[in-house]
Amino acid sequence: MKKFLSFLYIALILAFIYIPIIILVVYSFNKGKTIGIWEGFSLKWYEKLTDIKNVLFNTITLAVVSSLIATVLGTLGAIGIFYNKKKTGKFIKGLSQIPIVNSEVVTACALVLLFIIFRLPHRHIVWLYIGHIILTTPFVVLSVMPKLKQMDGSLYEAALDLGATPTQALFKVVLPEIMPGVFSGFMLAITLSLDDYIVTATLSPLDFDTVSTAVYKAIALTTETASQRVPTYRALTTIIFLLTVAIVVIINVKPNKRRKANENR
Repeated sequence: MKKFLSFLYIALILAFIYIPIIILVVYSFNKGKTIGIWEGFSLKWYEKLTDIKNVLFNTITLAVVSSLIATVLGTLGAIGIFYNKKKTGKFIKGLSQIPIVNSEVVTACALVLLFIIFRLPHRHIVWLYIGHIILTTPFVVLSVMPKLKQMDGSLYEAALDLGATPTQALFKVVLPEIMPGVFSGFMLAITLSLDDYIVTATLSPLDFDTVSTAVYKAIALTTETASQRVPTYRALTTIIFLLTVAIVVIINVKPNKRRKANENR
């Protein structure tokens, strides 16, 4: 009975999470625009994805560029924190975690006030990139720090003793050891950037849309053009969901195959 209740509890949680997504996926193949009224199978909303190619380009470019910069800054910051004096490192680490705890609204408002103080136009593409970098860099630091702690601390000193310069020791010894954390930080940064709405809506130019802002406008506006695009975003969401599932399956299947191969040897 206890095992059945545990299974039922997990099933209810999974159903609560995934049933809305499954409904969205099913109705992305609906000929009609309205969820709840099935008008026949159709791929026309997938064909209309070309109508939002500019939105997709803006979203991907913003996410990739800001995440690459955030990964570099976050990795260097984590290394600096790790190799700094203990008290100083703890203090800087605490400061770096404040943006993680803070609400995005606070970050967005603070950036707008900063730009107003310096009389800068806050709705500018440069400030949007800066906002995303500020938003994602602390998460890269958080991802890299555990790998630095797991690394053998004597490797860096050994490289220096063997004649390597600090730069050579960093690139040839430290970075290869922490690369899984750097990659995880990059993936986390790009996910946060793709998903962000508040900072993007606050700082982006009025003629610049990402998927998050475009979806909101399509739902909030009552114009015919906006309403026509709602089912198109269902198709886009379905593609994103299926790609995510595929990535998760690949990531989990490969280690299992390696483990079974090692067990059979």
